[in-house]
Amino acid sequence: MTQIDRYILVLFLRTFAVCFASLSGIVVVFHAFTNMSDLMELADSRGVSISLVMFEHYGPYLLLLFDWTGAIIALMALLFVVGWLRRTGELTATLSAGISHGRIFRSMILAALALVLVQLASRELLLPSMRDALSLKSKDLSGDAPQPILPSYDKISGILLEGESIRPRSKVIVHPSFRLDGDYPGFGDALVAESAEWLPASIQHAEGYLMQQVEFPEQIDQLPSTGTADRLVLTTSMDHDWVKPGQCFVATPVNAEILQTDQSSTRLCSSWNLYKRLRNPAVHNSMATTMLLHERIMRVPLDFSLFLLGLPLVINQRGRNLFTMIGAAIGMVMLFFILKTAGSALGGAGYLLSPPVAAWMPMIVLGPLAYMRLREVETL
Repeated sequence: MTQIDRYILVLFLRTFAVCFASLSGIVVVFHAFTNMSDLMELADSRGVSISLVMFEHYGPYLLLLFDWTGAIIALMALLFVVGWLRRTGELTATLSAGISHGRIFRSMILAALALVLVQLASRELLLPSMRDALSLKSKDLSGDAPQPILPSYDKISGILLEGESIRPRSKVIVHPSFRLDGDYPGFGDALVAESAEWLPASIQHAEGYLMQQVEFPEQIDQLPSTGTADRLVLTTSMDHDWVKPGQCFVATPVNAEILQTDQSSTRLCSSWNLYKRLRNPAVHNSMATTMLLHERIMRVPLDFSLFLLGLPLVINQRGRNLFTMIGAAIGMVMLFFILKTAGSALGGAGYLLSPPVAAWMPMIVLGPLAYMRLREVETL
């Protein structure tokens, strides 16, 4: 890397940081002022400072904002850097030495690719661990207020999982009412309790819900555990010591995230978790979930293609000023997202295109064009 490469790289990264900090500041200030009373109430209840609460609350959101806007800000940073180099005459002097545009912009292209890969790492490793914080509403900063429940059917066990509401952070169903369609002698057609807590799989049991204060069947402690031919589904205290009187454990792979009507947590989970959900035979998955997984796979090449599509705008062979280039870049970004949104809508609804084809459609259209733009810049 030459000295001019380091100079351009530092200028590009500094411009990117300033643009992202400005956007983040606007978002945080606007939201904090409209929800300051809720933030102060939460700080008082925890006995900590308001600054710590704001850091815990807005830190994950800034990471999500970076995931949403990283590629667009990188494109805008490219336009500003080239505009600055042209204004100071440094670009003209470098070109007069016989160096092509592609060689001058190489450091920024590699930096943009690195930023896209950082987005990928953040999306797959960091954001999934922050789903609870990112799913909070402005009036629910504690993250455990009851939310409506989405009834879901376990196709393996023949159980319809319903309830009054669900607490997302503690993963507890309030007043669960599980409808039993399978053959479970003595249990009747329903399981009703005061609450049901989701438990991951352990040595003692599979994943499922531990129901507390079972109301129906009334003689739950006198009923033996039962299930299908190859797996135990309903576990009682009659023959399992870890289940206390008045409790009943229901083994099911339909976890608490699937039961939430707010599906933002699904969009924030990792691609591996999405794949496992689609492979879960007990859960019905919509085509929109399949479309989401394929969009995740295509996200990196599409984001990098968006940056490459902006390269010819900065060559400026027609003498356009900086604001004209920014306007052209905005139009290109709008076209890019219109194409992605159309593909997502068609694939998610299963209309005309299947989810894999709909996810690949923007790349099929934009990929060759982005490559042609890159080759064009390298030869000029």
